[in-house]
Amino acid sequence: MKNLPENSSLVVMGVAGCGKSSLGLRCAEALGLPLLEGDDFHSESNVTKMRSGTPLSDDDRAAWLDTLATQLQAHPQGVVLTCSALKQRYRERLRAAAPGLRFVFLDLTQDQARERVAARPAHLFPVSLVASQFAALEDPRLEPGVLRLDATQPLKDLGSAVVRWVRSAPAPATLENRA
Repeated sequence: MKNLPENSSLVVMGVAGCGKSSLGLRCAEALGLPLLEGDDFHSESNVTKMRSGTPLSDDDRAAWLDTLATQLQAHPQGVVLTCSALKQRYRERLRAAAPGLRFVFLDLTQDQARERVAARPAHLFPVSLVASQFAALEDPRLEPGVLRLDATQPLKDLGSAVVRWVRSAPAPATLENRA
């Protein structure tokens, strides 16, 4: 974890199929930080709903986000978390747990996401849910501490961009300092 700012925690976010897990792993390795795969923290009922093609509601996601927030707090030296973080209130919940938290938004089109999700049949997330993710997505680009990347770029390039950003950019101000 050499040459990293004080709070180096980041969330690799976006819709299903954008490459969160692949980029998260690459960034965690490059930055010397632990990796938390957000999907690993879903309840059995959430997993069952997703596997059956039922979109998760805000209520379904509430306990999951609380668990992720607790995980962020348990890693004060920094961590890379993969999490869809589709809505601003979800991101604010995570920011409240880890002031200065950064988000890497992997952006792609709905067609590109469907194509990628269809290519991984063993995953818990079916293609039928991609549209619901785009319907829920609130664009994070105007929020503090967000780096938007084109998810279709080579993984090596995406990883390099994130590492440069984390090492060079100060962590965003906490909510209290933004008022």
